[in-house]
Amino acid sequence: MKFESLPQGVRLAVEAAQSKKAAGITVLDLSGVGAFTDFFVICTGYSTPQVQAICSEVEEQLHKNMGRSPEHREGRRSAEWALLDFGGFVVHVFGDQARRYYDLERLWRSAPKLEIPDEPEGASSARQTSNSSFGHESFSDEAVSGRPLGGRS
Repeated sequence: MKFESLPQGVRLAVEAAQSKKAAGITVLDLSGVGAFTDFFVICTGYSTPQVQAICSEVEEQLHKNMGRSPEHREGRRSAEWALLDFGGFVVHVFGDQARRYYDLERLWRSAPKLEIPDEPEGASSARQTSNSSFGHESFSDEAVSGRPLGGRS
């Protein structure tokens, strides 16, 4: 899977997340696994304001460039996990701890995956792919969090 072959909305969501310094951006192609959507865009924000900024930028760019708004939103006031459902694709913006806890990449491991490398400060926005894995360390549920992550939004 190559960045250029992704649908326009998915590419715009990735670029919007990059512009707000989202980390570990990964696109999962769920079209062949019988899922409720064709793509997941998964990324990490390291604070509540960053998670909110990533979501706002994704929404703004999709509306500005394609006239699209999310069909559903979840968790935007939380730094743990926000979700924007655009129908054909879903954007998940996780806090670092929640990303490791839910590990969607492992859950959907049979889906083709495109990992977008984090851009160092001041780097150009050249699109490259990486074979390195993000967030695949072994974590027990207790090691990640002593409390459930849901419920607050």
